[in-house]
Amino acid sequence: MTQAKSPKKENILVNILINILIPTVILTKFSGPEDLGTQWAIVIALSFPLIYGLNDFVRTRKFNIISAIGVVSIMLTGGMTLLKLPPEYIAIKEAAIPGLLAIITLISLKTRYPLVKTFLYNENIMQTEKVSCALKDYNNEQQFERVLINASYLLSLSFIVSSILNYILAKVILVSPPGTEAFNAELGKMNALSFPVIAVPAMIISVFALFYLFRQIKNLTHLELEDILIQH
Repeated sequence: MTQAKSPKKENILVNILINILIPTVILTKFSGPEDLGTQWAIVIALSFPLIYGLNDFVRTRKFNIISAIGVVSIMLTGGMTLLKLPPEYIAIKEAAIPGLLAIITLISLKTRYPLVKTFLYNENIMQTEKVSCALKDYNNEQQFERVLINASYLLSLSFIVSSILNYILAKVILVSPPGTEAFNAELGKMNALSFPVIAVPAMIISVFALFYLFRQIKNLTHLELEDILIQH
């Protein structure tokens, strides 16, 4: 009996290279009139993360809400820049994307598919089937639903923090008129700073939420950590 091939894992270095480093270099170093020019630099720089996101969807054949929102965000940034809209519009857009995710995360609690199960409690991280069986055995399914609600609040908080930091970063950095070489350089700088300034604080809160989930699952199921986590 042949085993199904597990999906190829994403290479984090390739992700950073395509989504952060290459666009940043293009925007900051090749936006001059003697190079690509301001408009072509925007188009080429944003095409890298856009194609990467679309390729991820084709490769996995799964709808990923984060990837989808990322693709929309890139297209909006490119469109706003090419239309030479004021930088305030990009700042609002930067804040709106994670803000929308925070709202969707909370609303999803009222549905059959809460987003916390997409981000934290899923079969890529945990042995969800084994956890479900143990929860039934100990009659702790309702208690676990409350745990998922608390984890959703923490996850939503990470998006809110990201939204606030996104807005502040865009307002502080984007000060030049769109369509200029200086604006492209600022856009590249904002892209480069987005990981340490925005992603790291949001990631810390998400990791805290994940550890909270691990601890509560362990208490409710009496399983050890190695029985909960997916073994690679």
